[in-house]
Amino acid sequence: MNLSSILREALDQIGDKTAIVQCKSVSGGDINAAYYVRSEHRSYFAKINERIPPRFFQSEAAGLELLRQTNVVRVPKVYHCVEAEDGSYGLLLLEWIEGEKTDQTAVLLGQAVARLHQCYGQYFGLAEDSFIGRLPQKNGQYENWIDYFRERRLLPQVQLAEQKGRMPTYRRKKLETLLQSLDQWLPPTCKPSLLHGDLWGGNWMAGEHGIPYLIDPSVFYGHSEMDIAFTELFGGFPNAFYRAYNEIQPLSPEYEDRKELYQLFYLLVHLNLFGETYGASVDRILQRYVG
Repeated sequence: MNLSSILREALDQIGDKTAIVQCKSVSGGDINAAYYVRSEHRSYFAKINERIPPRFFQSEAAGLELLRQTNVVRVPKVYHCVEAEDGSYGLLLLEWIEGEKTDQTAVLLGQAVARLHQCYGQYFGLAEDSFIGRLPQKNGQYENWIDYFRERRLLPQVQLAEQKGRMPTYRRKKLETLLQSLDQWLPPTCKPSLLHGDLWGGNWMAGEHGIPYLIDPSVFYGHSEMDIAFTELFGGFPNAFYRAYNEIQPLSPEYEDRKELYQLFYLLVHLNLFGETYGASVDRILQRYVG
């Protein structure tokens, strides 16, 4: 893979024929190589990977576009997305976002996420499959939220953990019990809100004038509380975020009762991605709900 050639071709494709004057590696997560790229025309953020499955970057680009179309949240503009036919590399070329947080950034973020959650779909899920981190994620469209959460969120992660040898018998039995009793805690009816889907503290950033941007989505339509539950799992969201969110989209009184069920999904994802380090957290939540 020749980085210079890939970037040159990508800029040519979007009509930027000017010279590339700077290309430097920047932090961009543990999955992709990330670069700050500056031409004589503008600056870009480039993600490149030689080991991604098909449609990995296409899925991210589609998710960013779906968020952008709501006109209620800011996301980086997608300039170009290409995945080589032979699977040798993929490139996602995005708008370069740069800025610093202000006193109002967390408030603006809470308001934006609340308004995003008021963008409703007809079904739970998504017509296209996607990814959570680097793990493939089946979607589909469901009329019932509990069925979707069970069959398209928890169960696939349980099955993957079994394949990876991270599902001891005691853990599997408790999860089987939980999967059959989700209706004790999850709402029988709720609206399908458009979710970011991977809303942890590393997936938002401040742009110019402190305006918040959402990045790296794993979008689908689901219960709005699932996004909020994940914001609480690893931190990174100030109290002002939650106050602003609740003013527009108040959390249910039952939120605290089911919050950890939604966090369980993300902990299973981390169990599959990073190993038994997250097993104790999975077991703690299982203990709470099924003993």
